[in-house]
Amino acid sequence: MNRLFAAVAAAALVSACATAQETSTTVDTVIHAGQVLAIPGEGYLSERTISISDGRITSIARGYRAAPEGAELIDLSDSYVLPGLIDSHVHILNERNPNSRLAFLTDSDVDAAFRGAMHARRTLEAGFTTVQDVGGANEAVFSLRDAIADGRVDGPRMRAAGKAVTATGGHGDANGFSPVMSRILTGPNACDGADDCRRAVRQLVKDGADVIKITATGGVLSNTAAGLEQQLFNDELVAIVEAAESMGRKVTAHAHGKGGIDAALRAGVHSIEHGTYLDDETIELFKSNNATLVPTVLAGVTVTGWTSEDWLPEPSRVKAAQVGPQMLDMLRRAHEGGVRVAFGTDTGVSKHGENAREFSLMVEAGFTPEEAIRAATVIASEHVRMSDQIGTLEAGKYADIVAVDSDPLTDIAELEDIDFVMKGGNVYKQ
Repeated sequence: MNRLFAAVAAAALVSACATAQETSTTVDTVIHAGQVLAIPGEGYLSERTISISDGRITSIARGYRAAPEGAELIDLSDSYVLPGLIDSHVHILNERNPNSRLAFLTDSDVDAAFRGAMHARRTLEAGFTTVQDVGGANEAVFSLRDAIADGRVDGPRMRAAGKAVTATGGHGDANGFSPVMSRILTGPNACDGADDCRRAVRQLVKDGADVIKITATGGVLSNTAAGLEQQLFNDELVAIVEAAESMGRKVTAHAHGKGGIDAALRAGVHSIEHGTYLDDETIELFKSNNATLVPTVLAGVTVTGWTSEDWLPEPSRVKAAQVGPQMLDMLRRAHEGGVRVAFGTDTGVSKHGENAREFSLMVEAGFTPEEAIRAATVIASEHVRMSDQIGTLEAGKYADIVAVDSDPLTDIAELEDIDFVMKGGNVYKQ
């Protein structure tokens, strides 16, 4: 009898504790959502109540439920509701313009941080609640990332690479200046030989890099006629990946030329930025290595429009004319070949706040609207290693929520005019 009494008492205690735990969760905000793309790729849920506590989703329930006393009610019953969007390739501190090269020489890291804060706010209001910055002045981009995380600056969640690991004279080095200035401006991210490239990776991790960005090939906007093919040697690529993985970091490679893309994939990089000259062999390498493509077609369209601009240095004009027109077809081939694609724009080449223009280009390349949105939510969240926190609307994840008035699965361009933005339970646009 005593054993029975003890068991009943224990069960009652567990039940009481569970009830107390449930009632201690105070719902801050309730959203009545008309159509919810909770997990892009699985279609809409209709007429749902999203409950939010302390910046996270606590439940998504059927029907429109009354808000608890003291909770804010947000009516999105006439809207289409999605997870916050993710851009996997931005340069938040910069926005390319005729004065960019001069600003590189005259602006301080403080100037860059203030400019980045302005760009961050525009990006957030455009519906992008998370971004990955893959190239910027180390101290400034890391300080901005941390200021946003601490709530001192409004902006999207950020992962940052700092400066890219590059070959001396490569795409990520200081090019097009006098020899004296080039030597002054070359930083510890430039490396020669496998051991030196390991050092560069370790230094970036020490500086605060969340991800290691490398320039495996030449690039369009570097002021040097060094082509678009492989610039880091195979042993350097392997050393970079090994050093990064030993310190818990993934490697993403800027790569245009096929030889450089293939070499980077064979070395074990986790993703490729751009991928302009990929072919069928490259596509198979992507799939066999479970690597991700971040296509940045918007950057290709943007630089194509600059080929007649006098302010663009001649080497860059030549490369822009070669690369820009190729990128839409590249993405079409990658999609048809089954390559895993994460949304990324290279914004900073294009204007901050216009990131969503990439969606229409993805649809033009053969993606369905829902596939394009999935690339900017589910797949991008996995790519930036935050899928347990963002990318879908599910209980336990951050309340990163955006909404538009019309169905983006009918017209993807709706995402270029986001009407509602919430990040971490806080409303930034309504």
